[in-house]
Amino acid sequence: MGKTVTIVRNVMEANERRAVKLKEYFDKEKILCLNLMSSPGAGKTSLLERTLADLKGEFKMAVIEGDLQTDNDARRVAATGAQAVQVNTEGGCHLDGSMIEDAVAELDMQGLDILFIENVGNLVCPAEFNLGEDHKVSILSVTEGDDKPEKYPLMFHLSSVMLLNKTDLLPYVDFSLEVASAHAKKLNKDIEIFPVACRKGDGLDAWYDWLRKARAAKR
Repeated sequence: MGKTVTIVRNVMEANERRAVKLKEYFDKEKILCLNLMSSPGAGKTSLLERTLADLKGEFKMAVIEGDLQTDNDARRVAATGAQAVQVNTEGGCHLDGSMIEDAVAELDMQGLDILFIENVGNLVCPAEFNLGEDHKVSILSVTEGDDKPEKYPLMFHLSSVMLLNKTDLLPYVDFSLEVASAHAKKLNKDIEIFPVACRKGDGLDAWYDWLRKARAAKR
């Protein structure tokens, strides 16, 4: 048992050292780095596609895509004109600092304003690994249930933002925006919550305003 604990601690400590170096680099280059986390199918990639398309006239943006297999999401993101690098974890349930270091080396970081990291779809492990990001952003779709912040607290406790996605489906699902928001606020009183429907564009202006403020803070 002691050996297992030691190995886990060493892995986490090594990742934290990489994350500190990544954060120092992003700060030096004045790049806003966001770690997007959610369960599979919550709409991370669709949100990114819409955000990249709508704000490409304002910011130079790039995306690191994390998935177990395929480059499907990277190809979708690249179709918007943004840089995209695919990271396949080959079964791993999260991205880590070494993967981000390798991906950053493949990107043109010169003059970059915002780097989005789309983490592997998972409500547990991604929150445990620091990637040098400025903010963690959680995406929760209304099709998942309004109890998810209560059931998976760490992700929402650490996130600066929670996007409640697919609100256009609210008439057809048993989901309360108020309940989900209350659970998240109980975990993190400072979390900012934006109900959105990225397919239709509902609520995205508030998300974009937050991005602009977060980017300005890096300058």
